[in-house]
Amino acid sequence: MSDEKTTEAGPEGGPSADRLLLGVARRGGPWLGGLAVSAIALTAIELALPWVMGRAIDTMTGDAPRSWLVWFGVLVALVVAFDTLMDIGLGASTARATAWLRRSALQHLLAVGPGAARTFTDGDLASRLVGNSALAGVVASDLVRAAANLLPAVGGVVALGLIDPWLLITFAAGLPLFLALLRAFAREASEIASRYLEVQARIAGRLVDALSGHRTIVAAGTAAHEVKRVLAPLPDLHRYGMDMWRAQMRMEAQDALLVPLIEVAVLAVAGIQLARGAITPGELVAASQYAALGTGLGAAVNVVARVARTRAGAGRVAEVLARPAVRYGHEQLPPGRGRVEFRAVTVAVDGRVVLDGLDLVIPPGALIAVVGRSGAGKSLLAALLGRLVDPDTGEVLVDGVAVQRLERAELRRQVVYGFERPVLMGDTVGDAIAFGASTPTPQAVTAAARAALADGFIRRLPAGYETSLVDVPMSGGEVQRVGLARVFAHLGRVVVLDDVGASLDTITEHHINRILTAELAGRTRIVVAHRASTAAGADLVAWLDAGRVRAVGQHRQLWQDLDYRALFEAPASSYAAPRRRVAGGVA
Repeated sequence: MSDEKTTEAGPEGGPSADRLLLGVARRGGPWLGGLAVSAIALTAIELALPWVMGRAIDTMTGDAPRSWLVWFGVLVALVVAFDTLMDIGLGASTARATAWLRRSALQHLLAVGPGAARTFTDGDLASRLVGNSALAGVVASDLVRAAANLLPAVGGVVALGLIDPWLLITFAAGLPLFLALLRAFAREASEIASRYLEVQARIAGRLVDALSGHRTIVAAGTAAHEVKRVLAPLPDLHRYGMDMWRAQMRMEAQDALLVPLIEVAVLAVAGIQLARGAITPGELVAASQYAALGTGLGAAVNVVARVARTRAGAGRVAEVLARPAVRYGHEQLPPGRGRVEFRAVTVAVDGRVVLDGLDLVIPPGALIAVVGRSGAGKSLLAALLGRLVDPDTGEVLVDGVAVQRLERAELRRQVVYGFERPVLMGDTVGDAIAFGASTPTPQAVTAAARAALADGFIRRLPAGYETSLVDVPMSGGEVQRVGLARVFAHLGRVVVLDDVGASLDTITEHHINRILTAELAGRTRIVVAHRASTAAGADLVAWLDAGRVRAVGQHRQLWQDLDYRALFEAPASSYAAPRRRVAGGVA
């Protein structure tokens, strides 16, 4: 975001809530100018109305009163017109500002990458990008409404001074106490609003978890327990809501006592000045109206309450924007076949070192299987190559160039991923296969689907490749094949497959292995493997253990090590028959 360069720093260098709100307010579009004009015009009209009324009272003879009454009617009509314009403009500017904030936050979140998931849960992120952004998006509306309420009040106070200085002095005497009460309320309201939104996000996070695991919940018969777990924070939500209501009611009660006392004091002084001949009857009437406008400062209570909620929402969005985005270089890869090097790579996750000074060289064009026990860092190693994760120390190179120095588009073109549980993006099945840094032709999409053995079931869908993803009830294996088709449609210099055979049947797995070993020969292929059959078909196997590479070699050679065999939980005799199904995989 361009505004962040000059903003006051929040956590980790991001924008503060206040600076973010200023940026959001500026994104209200052309309506903001009209809103400003309307607010000023309404202030001028409201300040003029008491004076016009006073003039009409002071000139009760001749034709003058009728002319002043005409002007009074014109001003009332203008108030109605400008109020209508403000209502339309506030809605339009709020929609534009909220859309800008959501789009900016989403773009930044995608720029941060998977690292954001280690900071925020899915439900929390949804709450911040949807609900909290909507709260922050009304800042322009709040500011304009505040100006529309407070400017006439300030003008009314000034007008009292123009009528008689003692009226201004009387009014000002009660202001310090009112402002002190308002400041205390602002602090309390901001704290309560932040806690309220945090509880909302906690409920949203639990709900997203429940929805993602709904099949397990239904199968286990724990729906009632899960409902209780999701809604467990509701008492806290209720408590903070009541705290906000009580704080606002307390402030409004204090306002209801203090502000009328100020108004009565002003009218009493005005009566004294009228008796002394210092002001006219018309000025007395005008003074009563201006005193009423001045007591409109009490509207600041509602303004502060709204701003507290708006600021709390902006603060939670600002925490997302504070996460540092991944910075890419500007280099392209030189000619080559995908030689990959991991040099002294160390990565810690949640304070635990998973990869510890790891060194590994993958020859260009090789098919290498990465194996190891659960938690050994296989998927983490694969993620480093495409900068889904960056190492804490060390570097990863492709054909001699550190991936941190590569241009973003170049990295995405040259390093292509396939995942165990692919998420299909796009409107149609064809879109899901074509989704990527480049746009393959329809012929390339079809060819990729054939390679992944997905073309057959796709053509049986109601609209074939144009079938909406929402209307396609695909099995886990079919989703896996569509995900593989996407990989084949965007082949780069390096292909990384993270246990993509987990949901595939034996025939499809054998077909994919044949493509990896034959048709994709010449490209560097890194496969995170949990099956002995996958390791057996690779040119080399990298065995991860205790954060480092324990051994690199062919599967047949490593099979002599009992610890290596234990990775696949297969009896030793099973290797003699490579394609025989055994417990834990195909050996």
